[in-house]
Amino acid sequence: MESESGMRILEPGLRRVIAPNPSPMTAQGTNTYLLGEGEVAVIDPGPDMPAHLDAILAALAPGERIGAILVTHSHRDHSPLARSLAQHSGAPVMAAGPSDWGRSATMAALAAAGAVGGGEGVDPDFAPNHRIGEGEIIAGPWGEIAVLHTPGHMANHLSFAWQGALFTGDLVMGWSTSLVSPPDGDMGAFMRSCARLLGRDDRVYFPGHGAAVDAPQARVDSLIAHRLRREEQIIAALSAQPGATASALAGTIYTDLAPALLPAAARNVLAHLIDLSERNIATPEGNLTAAAPFSLR
Repeated sequence: MESESGMRILEPGLRRVIAPNPSPMTAQGTNTYLLGEGEVAVIDPGPDMPAHLDAILAALAPGERIGAILVTHSHRDHSPLARSLAQHSGAPVMAAGPSDWGRSATMAALAAAGAVGGGEGVDPDFAPNHRIGEGEIIAGPWGEIAVLHTPGHMANHLSFAWQGALFTGDLVMGWSTSLVSPPDGDMGAFMRSCARLLGRDDRVYFPGHGAAVDAPQARVDSLIAHRLRREEQIIAALSAQPGATASALAGTIYTDLAPALLPAAARNVLAHLIDLSERNIATPEGNLTAAAPFSLR
């Protein structure tokens, strides 16, 4: 059932409001979730759009209030509205940390040098009221929400477990693979986070964009297999074309992709190349930059 405000009840105690920001990168828009009844927790307020703020507030029943605002990660389609929602509700904003939090030493160095570009869609001013991390429980009338640190798409990316469901942000989605763009994205961390989810028994995933994922394990397994195939393609292409750049490799490998999406594909390839470099499989010629030629070791 969907209300006039666009709110839909997904299951008992769980509502969803979709932000009006559809795009090739966001599907129908950003999913904002309301957990519980009476006093609710909100996951991913979404982009800074007054119409979406109004829709979230309209999704509350008379007498209901927001008790906690949880953010999976600080991209502009997920976190900016947290500020306005906190002002309206008085609820604290909870997340892992600001947008530069949690980077590996390699990614921190690349960010400091400005060597690989990136920063697509980052909310630079994001600052949670409370930093939360791995293993913490956010308890309230909505029940218990367990915090998992799941970096990869972004270093400060969290997932939230609640009543057998996992809110996966942009780590795992059913309609698309996730963009991994260094230095905010980290392919090695992404693969480790996916492998971790394979060891869990969540019954359903509720992602940041698109519909629920009703076969979570199968979806994660397919994403891991997809990334391993992409790695094999990159290694094969470097064997045939030593000294190729990420952009050149993307053009070779992503033959069926719309031209407008090739820059995003090149970012994913760059993430793979950095991961291969850290594993001593490939190496950049000269300094590691977004346009660096790479060859196999």
